[in-house]
Amino acid sequence: MDIIVTGVLLSGTYALIAIGLTLQYGVARIMNLANGETLVAACFAAFWLFVTFQVSPILGLVVIAPAAFALNWLIYRLLLAPLVRRAKSRGALEVDAILATFGLLFLLQGLMLLGFGGEYFTYSFLAEPFRILGNPYGLNRVVAFLAAVVIAGGLWLFLGFTRAGTAVRAVAVAPEAAGLVAIDVPRFSAFAFALGGAVTAAGGTLLSTFYTFNASMGVVFTMKALIIVIMGGVGDVRGAVLAALILGLAETAVASLIDPGLTLAATYALFILTLLFRPQGLFGRAPS
Repeated sequence: MDIIVTGVLLSGTYALIAIGLTLQYGVARIMNLANGETLVAACFAAFWLFVTFQVSPILGLVVIAPAAFALNWLIYRLLLAPLVRRAKSRGALEVDAILATFGLLFLLQGLMLLGFGGEYFTYSFLAEPFRILGNPYGLNRVVAFLAAVVIAGGLWLFLGFTRAGTAVRAVAVAPEAAGLVAIDVPRFSAFAFALGGAVTAAGGTLLSTFYTFNASMGVVFTMKALIIVIMGGVGDVRGAVLAALILGLAETAVASLIDPGLTLAATYALFILTLLFRPQGLFGRAPS
């Protein structure tokens, strides 16, 4: 039972990180290899606000998420939109986007190394026990999970029950057809990319409340997000949430029952199994 509860609590932040990449890749068609750097930057921002101004990370979301939205919107407009306009096919766009965001990864990582160095950081926020079914768990993990549920629920309501959310889903499914019904595809692609960055930053802010981080760990979370997106089905938010739950449970089980050093190996094992037996993802459709 301890493994299940701990895995579920971890899966909340994993889901936000993966939903962010799902919006960027599934809607904007940009495989953002710098996604993890957005997460780490949010960790540092939450750390700085808490240590310097004693601002709760939960309140810090009000500043960090909009800042990440604005930064990712600028990145899309200045760096990625020209690639989208010149691309002659989706395959060409994916190659260009991977190369561009790969360079962006090292730029952002270098800036964080310059500002914070290579050491690990952590801070004490709600580091006290909270009992679930008689067992103690970190209150910071519980609060982070509940906040992730609220954010994911708000995103689900937005995508499912607003005109802008419907437009985003239309661009994800068929961008050419969306353009034929007066949807501004470039505008909503930029919006989805920026929203994905904001959701990822929210996940990073919550993760920082119970996770030790440093400036070089973004690539690990980019890979985890990518694995979750592929497991769940590219562009499918439901699949990303379920895959995040599976990954959280798997990592917790391996860390508890075998060796904490093998959690990353378990992640890649799940990825390989998905590619072998369910390449279209949990909710994806096999090509006919």
